[in-house]
Amino acid sequence: MAGRRARTGRGWDASPTRASDDNSTRPRRGRRGRSEETDPEATPAAPRDEAEVAREICLRQLAVRPRTRVELAGALAKRGISEEVSAQVLDRYDEVGIIDDAAFARAWVSSRHAGRGLARRALANELRQRGVDGDVASEALGELDEETEAETARALVDRKLRTVRGEPDAVFRRLVGMLARKGYPPGVAIRAVKDALAAQSAEAAEFAEQIDADALADAENELDRDNRGLG
Repeated sequence: MAGRRARTGRGWDASPTRASDDNSTRPRRGRRGRSEETDPEATPAAPRDEAEVAREICLRQLAVRPRTRVELAGALAKRGISEEVSAQVLDRYDEVGIIDDAAFARAWVSSRHAGRGLARRALANELRQRGVDGDVASEALGELDEETEAETARALVDRKLRTVRGEPDAVFRRLVGMLARKGYPPGVAIRAVKDALAAQSAEAAEFAEQIDADALADAENELDRDNRGLG
């Protein structure tokens, strides 16, 4: 019939069009309309230089706070940087002064003593944990003299006495323990607490008068030596 498509044995004639033929030979396109064969995003990135990666790791670490060489070496090792490349980068940082363990130790001692009231023993332990050489740490700790340490201990006790409550003997033990945890030697801690209690009240002063600071400090030192020997 005129105006109608010819009917075949398979149904209506559905011969493939030229457009279908063209589509079958065109390269596939990505979601952004670019050919995947020429898409630069599909090209694998070249591997980055290991030294460059190491430097970036160090700079990110140093942006948070100053670090010792040992701390930076540990951070590089965790990220899989080889020992050879790590040594090269850290040696260069040593040369230009980006890493300075002596300056780090001095700043650490000053900051932690002023901010947290830590004594030399506690500070020495923190420096050792951060990989500071023993001689370097000793030099930095030498800037914190005994008089300053005693003054800080007394200031800590006076501040704590404003809020602590209890019988004088319980308060005494609590405050001596607080100073001991901050690294103060028994003699310094006991004298600081005794003097502070003596100035607090008549009852506390009477209790403080009975304290033999030297004998008690000797006993605490002996116990401390025994504990260290067992450790």
